[in-house]
Parts: sequence; C-alpha cells; structure tokens
Amino acid sequence: MLRKDKMPDITITIDDEAKKVLSVRAKKNMFTLREQIEDILRQSALRTKNSNKMAEIKFDDRLIGIFSREKRGRKNGKKKSKK
Repeated sequence: MLRKDKMPDITITIDDEAKKVLSVRAKKNMFTLREQIEDILRQSALRTKNSNKMAEIKFDDRLIGIFSREKRGRKNGKKKSKK
C-alpha cells in the first residue's frame, strides 16, 4: 500500500444511506470508513488492471466493444417444474 504522505487527496460525496452501508461493512471488516473505501477502490483498480477480456475480443465496430458488457453473475440452472 502507498504511504499516507504519498496518497493523493480525493474528495467524494455520498448520501447518508451509502455511508451507513459502508460503515457497517467497514466495521465487519475491522476497518475505518476511510480504509474501507480505499480497499474497495484498490480492489476495483486491480480488477480493471488484470482484466484484458475486452482487449482480446475483436469487434467490427469499436462502439460495440465500448457499450457491450459480458454476462456476469450466476448462470441460470434448469428450473424444476412443480407437479
């Protein structure tokens, strides 16, 4: 992690509800609110840095690559029919 004297100052504005959610998450992870936000940003930056999936796919139109998303999350399994 970067030393505090070399960290850039960034100001964000969040609503009270988001602050409550982040505070609960920080408490659960034994972080301060500031540390929790830093951790979330760090993880997001690492995921973005390590993600080259869009660069590997060749598109005919560049806009398709910009505005397209991969399907994420759980894959739908077979639904059980109720009899």
